[in-house]
Amino acid sequence: MKLISIVTGCFNEEDNVDELHARIRAQFDGLPAYDYEHIFIDNASTDATVARIKALAARDKRVKLIVNTRNFGHIRSPMHALLQARGDAVIAMASDLQEPPELIPAFIDQWEQGYRVVAGVKPSSQHTTAMSLLRRLFYATIGRISETRLIPNFTGFGLYDRSVVEIIRQTDDPYPYFRGLIADIGFAHAEIPFVQPHRVRGISKNNFYTLYDMAILGITSHSKVPIRLATMAGFGLSALSLLVAIGYLVYKLIRWDQFSVGVAPVVIGFFFFASVQLFFIGVLGEYIAAIHTQVMKRPLVVEKERVNLPRPGDEKGNIGDAGLLN
Repeated sequence: MKLISIVTGCFNEEDNVDELHARIRAQFDGLPAYDYEHIFIDNASTDATVARIKALAARDKRVKLIVNTRNFGHIRSPMHALLQARGDAVIAMASDLQEPPELIPAFIDQWEQGYRVVAGVKPSSQHTTAMSLLRRLFYATIGRISETRLIPNFTGFGLYDRSVVEIIRQTDDPYPYFRGLIADIGFAHAEIPFVQPHRVRGISKNNFYTLYDMAILGITSHSKVPIRLATMAGFGLSALSLLVAIGYLVYKLIRWDQFSVGVAPVVIGFFFFASVQLFFIGVLGEYIAAIHTQVMKRPLVVEKERVNLPRPGDEKGNIGDAGLLN
């Protein structure tokens, strides 16, 4: 039988992991031609998430767990789990039940038709209008400035063939923008639309900083437009300043006694150009920060413990098997 790996990142999701496991198991009960493994990776939860997953793993050996030494974030942690999967195909999904496991049969069907990437896309959701509008605006903006065609309304929820996972492994990116990386690989993909439901239990772990971090990561990873806009704006504002200076000079020479420059234009011009400079210094800083992250080459995560998963190079994986792995 073909093996399908399910990869789920979690942090303080004690109220959701049992239902998620049950719903995924129900999908594979209807797919007798496939076996599966379900890999949870926990970002050092402070609630009972780890204990509940361990209880699931004790009853069902297909449930596997990686516990990180600390919270490594929602970008690095799921990527690490993806690289530990052994399946012929890997399905990535969140643990908050906002990415429905009921799409698994549709994902597998498209994969069997030859697609190496099957993306779950959410053209609409049950979020507030403001949040939906903000997300659509971001996707539209990054889609226009990206050097590669990104998949609209795609967050990473989907199925990836083993060959795609191996290409991702070879990129060795310590802080990847996953949805951009999938588009950059370039395989033809299938899209499965779904309506994202409200979160029923728990609270979202996303905040302004995490959303901003994701947006900036996507822009700096896949577009040079902002940094080139800074260069072009520098040329344009320099030319504008020169023209204004020449205009002032000519008008002063023509009307020497009547024309007074005054303080207001000087103050306004000073603060305008200072704000423009600070903005583009910030843009430049984001690109430098992205380069800094790449050259440091830190591991995606450091593991505290593994359950039902072998260590690299080991054929056995026991509950409680622990080690510092990356």
